[in-house]
Amino acid sequence: MSADLPRKRIIGYADKLSLAPGETIAFKASCEDIAQYRADIVRLVCADLHPQGRGWIEEEIATPVSGSYPGREQAIPVGSWALVESALGLCSQSLTVALQLWPTTPHKGEQALLARMDIAGSRGWMLLIDDAGAIALRIATAEGVTTVSTGVAVQERVWSFVGASFDAASGAIRVWQRPQKTWPGHDATGDGEGSARGTLDTAGLSLGIAARPGRVEGPRRFCLDPCNGKLEAPRLYGRAMEAGEALALQETAARERSLIAAWDFARDTMGERVRDTGPSAHDGCLINVPTRAMTGHNWDCSVMDWKAAPQQYGAIHFHDDDIADSGWETDFALTVPQGLKSGIYAARLVAGEQSDHIPFVVRAPRGTATADALFLMPSASYLAYANEHGAIESAGAMDAFSGHLSGLSAQDLLLGERPDLGYSLYCHHGDGSGVAVSSRLRPVLNMRPGVTNAWVGPAGTFPWQFNADLPLVDFLEHEGFAFDVATDEDLHDEGLDLLSRYRVVLTGSHPEYYSKPMLDALDGWLQRGGRLMYLGGNGFYWRVAFHPEIKGVMELRRGEDGIRDWVSQGGEYYQAFDGAYGGMWERQGRPIHALAGVGMAGQGFDISGFYRRTAASRDPRAAFVFEGIEDEIIGDFGTVGGGAAGIEVDRCDFAKGSPPNTLVLASSEGLSDLYYPGPEEIDNARPFMDGSQNPNLRADMTFHETAGGGAVFSTGSIAWIGSLSWNGFDNNVAGVTANVLRRFLDPEPFQGIGKTTT
Repeated sequence: MSADLPRKRIIGYADKLSLAPGETIAFKASCEDIAQYRADIVRLVCADLHPQGRGWIEEEIATPVSGSYPGREQAIPVGSWALVESALGLCSQSLTVALQLWPTTPHKGEQALLARMDIAGSRGWMLLIDDAGAIALRIATAEGVTTVSTGVAVQERVWSFVGASFDAASGAIRVWQRPQKTWPGHDATGDGEGSARGTLDTAGLSLGIAARPGRVEGPRRFCLDPCNGKLEAPRLYGRAMEAGEALALQETAARERSLIAAWDFARDTMGERVRDTGPSAHDGCLINVPTRAMTGHNWDCSVMDWKAAPQQYGAIHFHDDDIADSGWETDFALTVPQGLKSGIYAARLVAGEQSDHIPFVVRAPRGTATADALFLMPSASYLAYANEHGAIESAGAMDAFSGHLSGLSAQDLLLGERPDLGYSLYCHHGDGSGVAVSSRLRPVLNMRPGVTNAWVGPAGTFPWQFNADLPLVDFLEHEGFAFDVATDEDLHDEGLDLLSRYRVVLTGSHPEYYSKPMLDALDGWLQRGGRLMYLGGNGFYWRVAFHPEIKGVMELRRGEDGIRDWVSQGGEYYQAFDGAYGGMWERQGRPIHALAGVGMAGQGFDISGFYRRTAASRDPRAAFVFEGIEDEIIGDFGTVGGGAAGIEVDRCDFAKGSPPNTLVLASSEGLSDLYYPGPEEIDNARPFMDGSQNPNLRADMTFHETAGGGAVFSTGSIAWIGSLSWNGFDNNVAGVTANVLRRFLDPEPFQGIGKTTT
């Protein structure tokens, strides 16, 4: 399409992901070249576009929302920074500004470090990295704009003490940079001198840290010239000084009468305030959730937990592509009618051939359950994968990884065009650092019905995450099982109180990301007699934390093990949101095996295999699982790779904590040599590790009883749910699932009598 032709698009998001009857959800849309669109509320049942799938099934719900709405384009205020509101005490004719800097993209263009300058750049001052990658000070007065630079590019990913001063009486400007390390031929030490004319006027101007304040539209704060890198200990003084004096004041923390502000990023690390320890407490607010609890210039490698030595974790990593909240204005809102059944719904937006679905969950009325079974929608995993760019960032590598060409959808192409939509926890920021924070307060293009993943399956044909879980809803509806739906966020917020209302919990295909409150609640519920149907693979794998102040924002630190697209820097494994050690749950003494009977064995993204029953499948304890099913082979069909066992698979492993009473009812066959174990499974590289040769790389279907009279059934495969609807639900995968669910709904306690067989 020619660049000068209109590109009609409509995308949106909601302020909530789940809500109960009587509560209100607000929908926000942005339209490109669309003057008007229609909105309706629909209940989602299925969006399986596989030739053998059930197709698109949605039910329109009559609500006051239905109708036409004017289209308007809404921009996203991308980039993280800190805003300090204008105050008389911040004003000074003479000044010195200084901070510690660890730049990650010094040559990307102008980047503001500290700035009190108007949008036009005609009034105020700004300490910046200039177009040459050097530290500079810009003074803008009625007499003109003057920029003085050191002329020497700062060294990328090397701590430097940088700063500048302006003497109002003489007009003299000094700029400096002092790297912590130098090498022969790579000395980034620099100084610059110059002068400016006129009186410096900053009245009414806000101060920006890591960006220059831009326009304000309601709650949205736009910034200019955002920077990439770590900033630490910004200080502002009311007189001009030289580099040596400013550095001495930084190192000694001596009280200086001219000190205006000294922001200490090591304080209130879990929150969104930056604290000023100076005389007037000019605190600021963080925008778009930059990454906190970062090692500072003085980190000596002796401490790994920021809480143990906060003075060594005084840095914040800012990114010019961070986004936590798009802040769009509301187009329309829905108050969920009383009596609307629990389920997965969406606001459907349509303008001609353009459309978007914004999913949300309607829960049971607060404090109640309307069924004995709960589908616990793995929204934390959806959030981890939100707007994943894998095939866009590295298509060739992903093709080799998955064994087939990627298939870019319209959503993928839009993500490549619109970096302001943000990234997933599998992506890298523009400066190369891993994305550690994800938010749902933005359009999440791959959390949509009908969407497939660009690199999962040939040409991206396999459903993934949200769309891969809808067949479970279709199955439950078709088979007549009553069920409620809740999300991971609900579980995180309400814990055991939520689960205690249900006899059975069913997972989605890939519940990979779990916070501690979530895991504690699920484990405690099982010990009290709950029944868990784990219908996925690679579940309960990574530890995450939800933001303590901003709903819908989640953090991940990828630690020293596990399948990772990036790795956290040394010393930065502890999460900022809750202070806990990040990484794999297995490496923290809580392997999935102990919870679900199986744990991650490996992954592959080309085809799926099937299960073959074991002798244990004839054990009387598991007779209910295969009632009416005589087949030896289970699941040699499906919309996800042609089988029920695949993509990411889990196996029983008693050495890793699988309960001793676990029955291995069936094990997978048919995995290809493009399946490989995760790093945690490899103590040393060796041949015969792939899926066609490694007996430990398999999916196990398991069952075990719990001490509280409950039980756990696990399929150990992401692909399982994709086989449920095959042949109109007349298949043995649907049969096994229905058998287990019927028995799990039966209040009769499980006894667990008998010896384990495998």
